[in-house]
Amino acid sequence: MEEELKCPVCGSFFREPLILPCSHNVCLPCARTIVVQTPESEHLPHGARPMLLMGADYDYPDHLDKMSLHSETDSGYGSYTPSLKSPNGVRVLPPAPAPSLASSSGASSRALHGSLCSSSSITCPQCHRSASLDERGLRGFQRNRLLETIVHRYQQERGLAPGAEGSAAAEAACGGSANARCQLCDSNPAEAAVMCEQCDVLYCSSCQKKCHPTRGPFAKHRLVPATHITQPGPSAHRPATALVPSNASRKFPTCADHELENYSMYCLNCRTPVCYQCLQEGKHGKHEMKALGIMWKQHKAQLSQALSGVSDKAKEAKEFLVQLKNILQQIQENGLEYEACLVAQCDALVDALNRQKAKLLTKVTKEREHKFKVVWDQINHCTLKLRQSTGLMEYCLEVIKENDPSGFLQISDALIKRVQGSQEQWVKGALEPKVSPEFDLTLDNEPLQQAIHQLDFIQMKLPPVPLLQLEKCCTRNNSVTLAWRMPPFTHNPVDGYILELDDGDGGPFREVYLGKETLCTIDGLHFNSTYNARVKAFNSTGLGPYSKTVVLQTSDVAFFTFDSNAAHRDIVLSNENMTATCSSYDDRVVLGTAAFSKGIHYWEIQVDRYDNHPDPAFGVARINVVKDMMLGKDDKAWAMYVDNNRSWFMHCNSHTNRAEGGVCKGTTVGILLDLVKRILIFHINGKQQGPIAFENIEGVFMPAVSLNRNVQVTLHTGLEVPMIYRQTKPQN
Repeated sequence: MEEELKCPVCGSFFREPLILPCSHNVCLPCARTIVVQTPESEHLPHGARPMLLMGADYDYPDHLDKMSLHSETDSGYGSYTPSLKSPNGVRVLPPAPAPSLASSSGASSRALHGSLCSSSSITCPQCHRSASLDERGLRGFQRNRLLETIVHRYQQERGLAPGAEGSAAAEAACGGSANARCQLCDSNPAEAAVMCEQCDVLYCSSCQKKCHPTRGPFAKHRLVPATHITQPGPSAHRPATALVPSNASRKFPTCADHELENYSMYCLNCRTPVCYQCLQEGKHGKHEMKALGIMWKQHKAQLSQALSGVSDKAKEAKEFLVQLKNILQQIQENGLEYEACLVAQCDALVDALNRQKAKLLTKVTKEREHKFKVVWDQINHCTLKLRQSTGLMEYCLEVIKENDPSGFLQISDALIKRVQGSQEQWVKGALEPKVSPEFDLTLDNEPLQQAIHQLDFIQMKLPPVPLLQLEKCCTRNNSVTLAWRMPPFTHNPVDGYILELDDGDGGPFREVYLGKETLCTIDGLHFNSTYNARVKAFNSTGLGPYSKTVVLQTSDVAFFTFDSNAAHRDIVLSNENMTATCSSYDDRVVLGTAAFSKGIHYWEIQVDRYDNHPDPAFGVARINVVKDMMLGKDDKAWAMYVDNNRSWFMHCNSHTNRAEGGVCKGTTVGILLDLVKRILIFHINGKQQGPIAFENIEGVFMPAVSLNRNVQVTLHTGLEVPMIYRQTKPQN
């Protein structure tokens, strides 16, 4: 809150804050320093921009707050071009020398109320809008006494001397401070005793009696004790208007125009408090007024209401900050987790590469040992053959050396055969190596190197758990609607969703929807059944986890109408498809929009028109029933047809169980389908018509009627099973 209590010009706590027309606040001493003067001879034309004083040697006049301004618009606001030499765009004028005050009251009066030779304006340091000063000068702006009180209380609560910070800032700017001194003493000014709020002049007791008596025109001036007034710097270097009475706030604020009158009303046109005299003689005489207390309470209530909204937003902002801090913590934790995961994955890759390296080295070793064995075997074999051949050669040479023909011939045939046999042992290829010294092993490491170079993070992850939107999930009749969404801050792409539903009997889940939508309605379920549903998302990476299971209960009773899409073209529907008739003299079939395969269901059909004794039929049928003949003539329908006296049950064109009792205009026919006991029962005007019409029926059935143009009926659905059926056993 402290920033709200500091002046945008001096940066210190507000001292005598003024409310500018733009609703911003500025200290009275600071306001005097940012006033801009325009000489009368240089008045700007209407619509032109007011000029800021650019020269540092400008002669700052006395009492700028008493000067008038030529405003560029009727509203008192002007355009503004921020100065490049000031951080907040406001040029602070250098302090001008204090005026030389004469000892006489006439001199002081001339100093205080001299002739006006120029006009002035002030520029808001926050929004940079210019406002004109009238003949009252800065006193024409209302003093924000509420803000002044809050500043005073804030300083007291924190042990700060009221005005201490502002005094320190003033001392720093003006080179020291002094106790407030009288501004009318000729020499050695005495300590000031009072200050006149209207004249902005400090008086000692003597000068006050001489120059400011409490009678005549000065009787209405308010004198403030000067005990706590500080006077920045020597009086010779500071104008008298720079005095800051830190404790000069009035206990009961009075009207700025009528200083003896307290505020009592609030002008709705000017949006400002006014006194009683303002209503009688001032410019507010014809304005709309309200009591000050009422407007005070009303504005307090408006402010409280606005603060409630701001408080809610502040609460949301705090929660958001907590969320952001939690995100920071999660980022830190996830970063460490991902680093550990990355190290583990790379280590696993290195381990896998080392294992594969060991396998490949084993292959190389086996290949080398195999080659060694083949070559050594070939060396040993060749060495043995060579030794045998060499021995045979040496023996044959010795035999040739002998000169005994008969002895030679005795062994020559055997030796020739042996030599020829030895020669045949050196067949083609026997003197060629069986293996190559080269290894026929080439390591294909190019794909792996490419994979290593391409090894990088991918953003694709399994999609998170979808969130079921329970407020949008609902049931209607025998259909359920489910809605879901992905959690916030989810950046993983989702290609689609899979919705699964059980059989309504606690059985296994089955897929009922696959697609990109996040809203799905499933029709054709069992009535009065409890279904469990769940959904999961998927993308190219795989299937995400399942959502929580939601339990949905279908309706106990069925609400349905005649189905225009499942009716013969001669059928005419009206009354929002609750009433049916026919344009043909032949019987035509119309089905209902509901389908039953489980539970007990009851509906009624009222005969609205019955002419010329036709034979309408009521019952149930399969979806593929023949629709251009009476209901029950094929094997796809189970019906009761009735005239004005009797009724018959019919299935597969077989007529059974003739019973007395017909229909007429106003008759109500009730159909009770009990798929628990697998029976069908008919009622006419609340009385069971004959025995159980059909037994051992099972499958999926739809309500059905056949009629011609002489009959009109109206369907009534959403009915409870008749109490008499629940209390007694049906007739057999």
